[in-house]
Amino acid sequence: MKLPLQITARNLDLPDAFRENIRDKAEKLDEFYDRIMRCRVVVESPHRHSHEGIKYNVHIEMTVPGAELVIKREPNEDLNVAIRDAFDAARRRLEDFARKQRGDVKQREETGHASVTRIFPDKGYGFLTTQDGREIYFHKNSVLHDKFKHLKPGMEVRFAEEEGEKGPQASTVTVIKG
Repeated sequence: MKLPLQITARNLDLPDAFRENIRDKAEKLDEFYDRIMRCRVVVESPHRHSHEGIKYNVHIEMTVPGAELVIKREPNEDLNVAIRDAFDAARRRLEDFARKQRGDVKQREETGHASVTRIFPDKGYGFLTTQDGREIYFHKNSVLHDKFKHLKPGMEVRFAEEEGEKGPQASTVTVIKG
């Protein structure tokens, strides 16, 4: 981190052991993305309801090149769990951000129209033929609005193409015309 970690406690005295735990977890965030410019952690106990007990909120704000990442989790009665959950979410958010920056995020490409050429309802899959003559596999779970059982050869569909284990496959198949 370029700037020192900021830890703020609201409506509670935060023991040194918890502050040290937060520092350790914040340092580990640098392992997932080493360009964090600023990290601010706010620990608060906003409401004290006698029937619900004390709940703790842990919010993390991180400044990274080109973005501000804010993590807000559900309040928890256990401060250790609230801290752990917030930092787990922060790690995941940083990993996602780093993947997007590297261009590792799988892009779906809208290919337009195709028609259903073969369908195997008992096996839960079928094949589409694109306008350029390519045959694309699709699974029943890719068909939106539970329309798989209504598909018939010749129906026009719109779909997004992605790379599957055995080659191109269709995802988000939408029926256009029956």
